[in-house]
Formats: sequence, structure tokens, C-alpha cells
Amino acid sequence: MLKYLSIACLLAISALTMTSCKKDKNDDPSPGVTHKVQFKAETSQDARIYNATYGVDADVHIDQDLNGTSWTSPELTAPAGAYNANIVLNAIGTTDNSTLKVTVYIDGEPKKSQSAGPGKGLTVNLGYKF
Repeated sequence: MLKYLSIACLLAISALTMTSCKKDKNDDPSPGVTHKVQFKAETSQDARIYNATYGVDADVHIDQDLNGTSWTSPELTAPAGAYNANIVLNAIGTTDNSTLKVTVYIDGEPKKSQSAGPGKGLTVNLGYKF
């Protein structure tokens, strides 16, 4: 009898483990909805943006050899079910008061911003989860 009870417990635990690990179809962060994503960056007048790595999920883009106080990414389309949009942007300031600000826009609306500085080495690593 104890043997059968042990086997029944093991089967119940196995069944619970398998069903709890199964991906729930409602886990999709934005089912059926696409989004337009754009990143914008600005520095103080005494700094220059020099590169940006950005994208949506695994769709990564790199802009190098930039040399300005402002930068705007092309508009990206986040497909339905996309999880997040990310950017890493670097700038160099000429004074200890230099600053950098990066904003992510989703469907034309600013959703999240992050700043770096004051200082000479400026980096922003910004992520937005849909």
C-alpha cells in the first residue's frame, strides 16, 4: 500500500511540475499589437554623441562615428509579441559638466528617459519593456 501511495505522490508532483512550467498563452506582453519605436538623444553643448547600439528584442542596429549634440534613430517596428526595446548610447564631454539624455518613444509618445553626467565619459543604457 505504501508503495502505491509513493508512486501516486510522485506522479502528482510530476504532473504539477509539467503543467506549471507550461508556457501560458496569456504571457505574451502585447498580443497582436505592433508598436513604432524611436530613440532620441541630446547632449549639452560641450559634448558629442559618438555611437549608439539599439533595437527591439534581437533586432539590433549600430550607428557609429556620430558627432553631434543630438541624434534620432530611424523608426523601428516592434512586432506583435515583442518583449522590449533597448539602447546603449555613448558620448564624450569636454568638461566635467557635460550631460547626456536619452528618451524612448513608443507610438510617438515619450515613455522612458534616462540621463548620464555630469562628466566627460557619458553612457546611457536604457530599456523599455512593452
